[in-house]
Amino acid sequence: MRPPRKTVNFRHGDKVEVCSNEEGFLGSYYLATVVSRLDNGLYVVRYDTLLEDDESQPLTETLFPKELRPKPPRLTATSSFALCQRVDAFDNDGWWVGEISGKVDDHHYYVYFSTTHEEIVYPASAIRVHQEWLSGQWIRSN
Repeated sequence: MRPPRKTVNFRHGDKVEVCSNEEGFLGSYYLATVVSRLDNGLYVVRYDTLLEDDESQPLTETLFPKELRPKPPRLTATSSFALCQRVDAFDNDGWWVGEISGKVDDHHYYVYFSTTHEEIVYPASAIRVHQEWLSGQWIRSN
């Protein structure tokens, strides 16, 4: 059982990641900036990489606090990942949770995504160690 999430009071300009639970996007995180907090406790965010349908401007959404987490701290760059290590791979404008399933060479890895049953090769530069935001702390996946 997971401990309850610690509530964070985000402010205008804070960088956050939006945790998507929508079908087809489960296990993905998108970087956004807090635009405002509404009186009902919801947040308005503007995405850094997602655009409105007409592609004229960044997508803006109103979200529940549970859908947001602070932007994870940058970990010391690593050029190697271990088999079965939980990671995030940058693809389709967001970070997707997966695990290392193989190594092509010193700079490319296979990442397996259990939500879609896909295995895709990524350069090490598009992979980061997965971190969970639990009880107000960042927990690094091993």
